[in-house]
Amino acid sequence: MTPIQFFDYAGIAVFAATGALSASRKQLDIVGFIFLAGITGIGGGTLRDVILNVPVFWIGNNIYVLTCVVTAVLVFFTAHLVESRWRLLLWLDALGLAAFAAMGAAKGLAITGSPVVAIITGMLTATFGGILRDVIAGEPSVLLRPEIYISAAGVGAAVYVLADRLLVAPQMAAILAFAAGFIVRGGALWFGWSLHPYKSRPGRNPEDIPHRRSKRHLR
Repeated sequence: MTPIQFFDYAGIAVFAATGALSASRKQLDIVGFIFLAGITGIGGGTLRDVILNVPVFWIGNNIYVLTCVVTAVLVFFTAHLVESRWRLLLWLDALGLAAFAAMGAAKGLAITGSPVVAIITGMLTATFGGILRDVIAGEPSVLLRPEIYISAAGVGAAVYVLADRLLVAPQMAAILAFAAGFIVRGGALWFGWSLHPYKSRPGRNPEDIPHRRSKRHLR
């Protein structure tokens, strides 16, 4: 199994686990666990394949769906052993994000040959499943947290593209991309790294805005 294939399956399992952990926090039944695990595990890859106009990856390989189901069942019987499920969810999400950023970039680059498309597909694959999970489960969205999130996926995907352009072997490029994405997202969780947020400013009253004379008056 190549590193890209490993990150593909590992990302599915890890993201599925985060979906199941969200279900445990909402005290859902086993069907709810499987549903959230599936949505989180395959959501990002499904959107990627639809955008790339290629067969959706899990339709031709049922192992992906079975991985989500098995993961959901395991979490259903073991989630009570975890003291802080929210913290575990965030760190598992970071692992899944890093793995899927590498995998999504690799697939986007292989199909289109475009570095820009590869970075976008890497970011979509890495983040869309987690966003769906939080919206459906009513959890605080990781997208709206102050720490770096989407940018970490972008860094991982960009590292893969750069490594490919430098003629690094795909296996090593995937490992470098995973490491870069996880370091950035892990650092954001551990140290609180964030980008400078927009600061709103009070608007001006219409009478305070200087009016420009029309061209007719300037003639």
